[in-house]
Amino acid sequence: MKLIIGGAYQGKLAYAKKKFQAEDGWADGRTCDMDAVWTCRGMDHFHEYTRRLLETLDGDAGSLSRSAALPIEPHRYALTPEAMEQWAAQFAAELAKRNPQILVVSNELGCGVVPLDRTDRLWRELTGRICTCLAQQADEVVRVTCGIGLRLK
Repeated sequence: MKLIIGGAYQGKLAYAKKKFQAEDGWADGRTCDMDAVWTCRGMDHFHEYTRRLLETLDGDAGSLSRSAALPIEPHRYALTPEAMEQWAAQFAAELAKRNPQILVVSNELGCGVVPLDRTDRLWRELTGRICTCLAQQADEVVRVTCGIGLRLK
């Protein structure tokens, strides 16, 4: 697994495609099927995929459990920091096991102003926790700024 992170519009996807010779097989986290993460070559906009995971918690939690094959709290407001950390670790471990070659491309969300909206704060926190766990599982972690990759791991 490879994790490519950085700010918005910094050339992360182009960097990942070129660096890892992966032109095909990409899923877009904004619109893809929720199960795509388990089989795609790479996922762009992973941070938007995590937003959709969080939205799933507000509705039918069973659909997330079936999709992710992981236990999950039935309602997003029941998510404590401890529950999010545990779920993020399970998600990262399952992704590393089921799709070990995936390229995950995600925006960094924690560098700006803390959102006023509770849902946006939960999304930001969940994304950060998942990406932290993915970084621990990843073979390589790269931060991209202005199209230039800096290898962190």
